[in-house]
Parts: sequence; C-alpha cells; structure tokens
Amino acid sequence: MYRIAITNRKLTDDILRQIEILQRSDYKYIILREKDMPLNEYIALAKKAIDISDKIILHTFIDAAFALDHKRIHLPFGLFRDNIAVVKDMDIKGVSAHSIEEVLYCEKNGADYVTYSHIFPTDCKKGVEPKGLKALENVCSEVNIPVYALGGINEQNAQSCIDVGAKGVCMMSQAMKLIL
Repeated sequence: MYRIAITNRKLTDDILRQIEILQRSDYKYIILREKDMPLNEYIALAKKAIDISDKIILHTFIDAAFALDHKRIHLPFGLFRDNIAVVKDMDIKGVSAHSIEEVLYCEKNGADYVTYSHIFPTDCKKGVEPKGLKALENVCSEVNIPVYALGGINEQNAQSCIDVGAKGVCMMSQAMKLIL
C-alpha cells in the first residue's frame, strides 16, 4: 500500500525531526503542507526539508518550487486550474480534489495523481459529512491516474480504501506522530 504523509507542524514538536523519521519510513512521499506560512518562511523550511528527504512534494507555493528548482508540487484544485500552464513541466503534479468532476478535470489536464477527500470523519473537517468509501470507489473507477484517499485515514481503515480502488492513502495525524 502506498502511503503519503502530509505535514502539519502544529501536530509535532519538531517538524524537521519528523521529516527525518518519515524519510526512513515506508511513506512514499511527504507533502510539505504548511500553507499558512509566509512564502519566505515556507521556502526556508522547504529547503531544509528537501535537504533531509528525497520524498518531499511542496504544497501550494508554486513560487517556492521555482525558487528551489524543486519540480514536485501539490496544489488545491483552484490553484491547479488557474496555473496549469505554469506547472505543466513539473515532474510531479498532485491535486486536492473533492468531486468526480474535479478529478476528471485533473486527469484531463495533466495531473499525475489526485488526493480525494474527505473519506472518513476527521478533526480537520468537523461537522462536514465525509464522502465515504462508495464515493471513493466511484471516483477510482472513473479515472486512470492514481487516487489517494485522504481524510480520517488510519491504520484500521486504510486497507478499506485500497479495497475499493485507491492507489494509496494520505495520513497527517499518524504521520506527524510516527516514531521509528
């Protein structure tokens, strides 16, 4: 099973130490999702993260990717839609999608993978009804690019996402607490 870690520095005492741990783990990629940081702080963090790990995918900050010559980016759907020409030559282009229409658009316009969320209840989306496994199955059956399940994923429910067609899962809380 492919697992992608998504960072959240507010869930760990030391984000760089956690990236070191994730580098040694079986997580395939680490999405550096610190989108609330100012650009200059994000670039400084991203540079350190890239020095630590060859699994890093930058998130949201297209300018940081270009400043660091790091050709791996994950974007919210709207940013992807508005910047397709800008990111078309990136080595990895991931997109956060929340509907079948968005997923189909991403596939048609060159995304390498999508995250589809949220599948299960999660603290990140308190009070918002999760999409569930049936919606994930429907999305996975409609596209040829990898779909990674996101939202409320843990060790107990991850396999159920794979069983309905997801290529892998994304984890934030568990990844930020991983100890090797």
